[in-house]
Amino acid sequence: MYDPSHLRTFLSVAQTLSFTQAARRLGLRQSTVSQHVRRLEDATGRQLFSRDTHSVELTEDGEAMLGFARRILEVHEQATAFFTGTRLRGRLRFGASEDFVLTRLPEILEGFRHDHPEVDLELTVELSGTLHRQ
Repeated sequence: MYDPSHLRTFLSVAQTLSFTQAARRLGLRQSTVSQHVRRLEDATGRQLFSRDTHSVELTEDGEAMLGFARRILEVHEQATAFFTGTRLRGRLRFGASEDFVLTRLPEILEGFRHDHPEVDLELTVELSGTLHRQ
């Protein structure tokens, strides 16, 4: 029902509160951005932005659409990845020292789990020497 490209455009306008800046960010013409928003508003039957020549603001319905648009795009990306990407399965075991675990590793693992939910991760945290012996 909602075109992902229209939702991405909507989110960009909502973040910048500017059709011009959203167009620059997305590499589109301003008229295309306006058209995407208009089509999304037609699809919802609601006005998502109140706008005049000097300002753009989200309406109450636009605020509601923010959460929906993010979730729809996330699920769309997951479905696309599921059906087009290679599905990794199995177990990944690895070891890391405490210094690495306390920096970016949680962020990296979270991204990996999101992208590959069917992979079981097994992490061992030890001193480098202990890991080498194992």
